[in-house]
Amino acid sequence: MHGTEAPSAWVQRWAHLVPAGGSVLDVACGHGRHLKWFAQRGHQVTGVDRSTEAIEAVKPFGRAVLADIESGPWPFEGETFAAVVVTNYLWRALLPVITRSVAPGGVLIYETFAIGNESVGKPSRPDFLLQPGELLKACEGLQVVAYEDGFCDRPERFVQRIAAVRKHPGTPDSPPRYPLDATG
Repeated sequence: MHGTEAPSAWVQRWAHLVPAGGSVLDVACGHGRHLKWFAQRGHQVTGVDRSTEAIEAVKPFGRAVLADIESGPWPFEGETFAAVVVTNYLWRALLPVITRSVAPGGVLIYETFAIGNESVGKPSRPDFLLQPGELLKACEGLQVVAYEDGFCDRPERFVQRIAAVRKHPGTPDSPPRYPLDATG
């Protein structure tokens, strides 16, 4: 069943940037692979999706919000989260809203399809494929810890992915230390 596969390796790699016990928002959460994974690690989780079936599936993990975020209001106005996770989803009009939803000290972990994917499969419409550097531009104002834009071969797909942190206001100008390898 779609959405029940293992959590994204990108999400797992950068999850150590999420403050311990911090709240996690999964945008277009599907059947909750990331919600379940974060909930099992002690995070309060919120998932939003427009599919009733998906929302029913994620209710056991935490807060589940049924909303059409593409044509309706953003259901989390005024809320921020220790982490905002987005995978395999792009609605450009929401990029500023998504980045504003990252709390000070929180992280955005985003991974989705990029231009070039039309040569290997779906999605293939330009509306659903990031342009070169588009996630970097969307994350202006956040501290980019990691960024990739390239080709993956299993399964074949072109992706862009980013892990970016919102600094706390008043943080010293000295460079923050965000570990690049969670194992070391």
